[in-house]
Amino acid sequence: MSDIHYRHRKFNTKDTYPNQKLNNDLCQVVCAKGTMVFVRGQVGQDIDDFKSIAEEGAYAQADRAMQNVSQLLEEVGARLEHICRIQVYITDRKHRDDVYQAIGKWLKGIYPVSTGLIVQGLARPEWVMEIEATAVIPDSE
Repeated sequence: MSDIHYRHRKFNTKDTYPNQKLNNDLCQVVCAKGTMVFVRGQVGQDIDDFKSIAEEGAYAQADRAMQNVSQLLEEVGARLEHICRIQVYITDRKHRDDVYQAIGKWLKGIYPVSTGLIVQGLARPEWVMEIEATAVIPDSE
């Protein structure tokens, strides 16, 4: 995948967290030009009918959240590879591996800047994760 934005100091979490089963492509800095897109926090809920899939577990919630991110980006003319930054909120460390496995599947080869936070809770008690994304559509597209 070619770099649309300049991604500085790329790394993979299998190297930085060798004791965990993570395989996520990230970087330390993204330099971007273009139109910024801010995606509101997405959770394990369908964005069209608001049906929650919380009972299916952390991986399913994260996978649904990333489906939402992808759909919303497409609706405004952006793509996953335009993502420069993600922020991940998790309610318990025990969900971290499942959440990052799902996110990593969607962002393979993209290398966004990522911040993960353990939080006390989210808007609904059954949600165990939420993800925000910031993307920049390059001027040349």
